[in-house]
Amino acid sequence: MKRVVLILALLVVAGAALAWVLSAPKPRYTEAEWQVLGLAGDAGAGRLVFFAGGCESCHKSPGQDDPLRLGGGLELKTPFGSFYPPNISSDPADGIGSWRPVDIANAVLSGVSPGGSHLYPAFPYSSYQRMTPQDVVDLIAFLRTLPAVPGRAPANDLAFPFSIRRAVGLWKLLYFDNAGLRPDPGQSAQWNRGRYLVEGPGHCGECHTPRGLLGEMDETRALAGAPLPDGHGKSPSLRSGGFLDWTTADIVEALTSGFTPVGDVLGAGMTAVVRNLAELPESDRQAIAVYLKSLPPLGPPAPAKP
Repeated sequence: MKRVVLILALLVVAGAALAWVLSAPKPRYTEAEWQVLGLAGDAGAGRLVFFAGGCESCHKSPGQDDPLRLGGGLELKTPFGSFYPPNISSDPADGIGSWRPVDIANAVLSGVSPGGSHLYPAFPYSSYQRMTPQDVVDLIAFLRTLPAVPGRAPANDLAFPFSIRRAVGLWKLLYFDNAGLRPDPGQSAQWNRGRYLVEGPGHCGECHTPRGLLGEMDETRALAGAPLPDGHGKSPSLRSGGFLDWTTADIVEALTSGFTPVGDVLGAGMTAVVRNLAELPESDRQAIAVYLKSLPPLGPPAPAKP
């Protein structure tokens, strides 16, 4: 009996050790690898990346209207608990002013903090991983121009076992490839630009794609509509229903003004999305529309109009 207990104990220890090794954070770049890229940032281009990525939607300081005061702290309610996006202003103590460019790149592309810890995927690096290094460098250059905002966001309030940050590494093994995005040479430059914006910085799937029990996106139902993370309402399908009747011009208009083809106004989280996308050149909104209209339908078509 003692031998059986000892064997079981050894198996548990070995399993825990294996899980610890497998769950180790894996940043995309070392400092040396980042330096080899030799990229210079353009703050003007980074401003467009900032709005394409919707950074202010989560990181803007609550209780004020300036989208460039990035003190964090907005509560994001999810089935796993409440997340509080951090201060990403240039404050060297409370924000990311002291982070090296490679630190910001690894946070955005790999979900790894400068201290070597996993970031929770409430920060949508599952989508941001598809951003180009140049866009990240440009974003960093723009963030460096923004004001320092003192103060730190509250700590996340998560239920056990989701409060075990190291376990995010096991989640990444299953659902995060840390691979980026390659252009499709069989498609036009406009289509590839639209795909990049939708699947990368625009992270549309984070709200419009249904998720599994562990919060992973169901890529077989990409953009097919999903309950909102806070449990209130649903993001509509972009591949079925009435959306199939929208033209590319309808999509461009909706992403510019917020008005749908039937005169409704996009509400809820789309209010911030429209506000951000309106900062981009119209060619980007057209590229998004072209890409979305190219996707094959999923689910039943909209009922016939009488």
